[in-house]
Amino acid sequence: MRLKTSLLKEPKHKELVSCVGWTTADELYSCSDDHQIMKWNLLTSETTRVVKLPDDIYPVDLHWFPRTIGVKKQSHAESFVLTSSDGKFHLISKLGRVEKSVEAHCGAVLAGRWNYEGTALVTVGEDGQVKIWSKSGMLRSTLAQQGSPVYSVAWGPDSEKVLYTSGKQLIIKPLQPNAKVLQWKAHDGLILKTDWNSVNDLILSAGEDCKYKVWDSYGRLLYSSQPHEYPITSVAWAVDGELFAVGSFHTLRLCDKTGWSYALEKPNTGSIFNIAWSTDGTQLAGACGNGHVIFAHVVEQHWEWKNFEITLIKRRTMEVHNVINDAVDLLEFRDRVIKASLNYGHLVVSTSLQCYVFSTKNWNTPLIFDLKEGTVSLILQAERHFLLVDGGGLYLYSYEGRLISSPKFPGMRTDILNAQTVSLSNDTLAVKDKADEKVIYIFEALSGKPLGDGKPLTHKTEIVVIALDQKGLTSERKIAFIDKNRDLYITSVKRFGKEQKIVKIGTMVQTLAWNDTSNILCGIQDTHFTVWYYPNTVNVDKDLLPKTLYEKDASEFGKNPQIIHFVGNQITIRRADGSLIHLNMSPYPAILHEYISSSKWEDAVRLCRFVKATATDEDQTMWACLAAMAVANKDMTTAEIAYASIGEIDKVQYINSIKDLPSKESRMAHTLLFSGNTQEAETLLLQTGLVYQAIQVNINLYNWDRALELAVKHKTHVDTVLAYRQKFLEDFGKKETNKRFLQYAEGLEVDWNKIKAKIEMEIAKERERAATSPAVRASVTVQQ
Repeated sequence: MRLKTSLLKEPKHKELVSCVGWTTADELYSCSDDHQIMKWNLLTSETTRVVKLPDDIYPVDLHWFPRTIGVKKQSHAESFVLTSSDGKFHLISKLGRVEKSVEAHCGAVLAGRWNYEGTALVTVGEDGQVKIWSKSGMLRSTLAQQGSPVYSVAWGPDSEKVLYTSGKQLIIKPLQPNAKVLQWKAHDGLILKTDWNSVNDLILSAGEDCKYKVWDSYGRLLYSSQPHEYPITSVAWAVDGELFAVGSFHTLRLCDKTGWSYALEKPNTGSIFNIAWSTDGTQLAGACGNGHVIFAHVVEQHWEWKNFEITLIKRRTMEVHNVINDAVDLLEFRDRVIKASLNYGHLVVSTSLQCYVFSTKNWNTPLIFDLKEGTVSLILQAERHFLLVDGGGLYLYSYEGRLISSPKFPGMRTDILNAQTVSLSNDTLAVKDKADEKVIYIFEALSGKPLGDGKPLTHKTEIVVIALDQKGLTSERKIAFIDKNRDLYITSVKRFGKEQKIVKIGTMVQTLAWNDTSNILCGIQDTHFTVWYYPNTVNVDKDLLPKTLYEKDASEFGKNPQIIHFVGNQITIRRADGSLIHLNMSPYPAILHEYISSSKWEDAVRLCRFVKATATDEDQTMWACLAAMAVANKDMTTAEIAYASIGEIDKVQYINSIKDLPSKESRMAHTLLFSGNTQEAETLLLQTGLVYQAIQVNINLYNWDRALELAVKHKTHVDTVLAYRQKFLEDFGKKETNKRFLQYAEGLEVDWNKIKAKIEMEIAKERERAATSPAVRASVTVQQ
């Protein structure tokens, strides 16, 4: 990726340009110390003078009033705020009429910023004050006062906090009084510029120590650049938070959100005092010290999938390179390309007005449809359909271009969604809410309605990243998420009224990704790269989980690596310096998943034996995965073989005892018990009328109170419960202290022969019931 810059031969302004701002994706206003406000039209390449300001107004900063989100009629900004060196700010209409001038600060007003909703304006000045104003320019409050000038200010993503500079310090102050103020030393020199992105919640700062830095919203340093030759005079985030630009003397740099640099340009501009990104994020403009306005387009973005490499070579042209046969195709578009995504055999491209869907099998005949709203900010793909996100909503389309659904939830803000906070699979869409960060909304993809009972998934702490698995049955769809403590959890998406079981499967996890063809999850936790070959193990046999993992030392990936893709057996990881590392994973677990999904149990066992025969160290992992898969699919014969192979003798014995149970229902119940679902097992037995088995299950688990409760409720086997309880206490040499047991034990004689006979009778009865169905098992041993 790089910047393609353009400068006019002669500057249009006679003095330095102090600020620039876009109205639409193709129109820019610039202000200069020569008191002129110029309008640049990029479609016609014309530059016209809007207005000449009075000679005493020297502009410092400009910010357009935000467009109301999702409202079509106001597709471009109508007015802007201009701050000037005489201590005033001016509200100016698009035509250049000064609607209002307000005395704001002593000394110059160094920056002015509208919040995201356009309901408030913050200004900062040389007098060290931070002031909040209403839309019409009435003073609401003075947020802060300090002894040194405040050079830059930015709103927090929810418009409830303000970030401003104070010498070498950065300060985040919430608007509510008495809320905690966050302050930290950010640079070794004066901080000149700062910016806070609403999508990724990251903060940029630039200073006279010639460095630029990236911070998270808690003030933790994520990236610090090498010192440049000159102070950094401007930084700015692209709207979608994926890129940012840095300006200095004769220098313009394009960087990834993690800090590393894509491209460096050395234009003849003097210092670049201000950078503004266009609304679609494809280009930026810089206000230059020598009177120029520099324009730069982002070109040569790169997409890869399997054997295809796609590059945006010009604003409206893509080059497709098939690395297998070296074939090259050129894709031409009517308008400029804004976003693109390549996955699952399809390339989806959104331009300013249309969406193109290409199949990788045929590049000549794309499917084209018009876009409803404005600029697409995110494209997500699944195997069967894709999601477009713009300012107006979420839209799910099939690859044939048919609109499938448009999910909505209360208080939805689509302008701040990114690939970490939205996840799509063939049947499910998950969205992390910004208003309440502990909540994930889950929708049925095809209908756009909330899934299950309509309640969102709620976690105990704030969630940072979410990801849905891509394969398997809808009823078994899983979602993995990382919370702000960096713990990794997994849970089932479908739930029917019962409390959700959210299980923790990893700690200190930085980044994660699901495989595209099988439900294998990979992540980087602390110093290890980990692959969870069968994450569902946690719901089947939790003790087995450590045996189903593959771990590798992750020190080679450096600090803060990110997993980009997990396609087939290849995992792509981007290091903090921007370099890509490709890892290859063993193909066997994916083959095992494939066998299981088509119920080829014998083939699965054969595969595990083959892996064992090849004398790799992963045969134990494979057997452990197979054991968990077999139990999950209630195939106890395969489970027995797999558990035996990993030496879990106690579980093999238990599986054998399950096989000997007299009826299908009790075998089902004991299989549920095996996975630790005691409540479900008991419910199943009671529903099928096997009261004795339900009581016996509780006795075996030493749930004495529940066993007695069931016996009394169903007026059967009270003596059995008391007898086992007595035996248990005798074995441990204890006395009965439980009042309920003492009450029922009064005058009740325990006769083991009678109890054994009763149990035999129960089993005979159950066997008779089962005899009507063909599955009859051998006799059962009674516990004495």
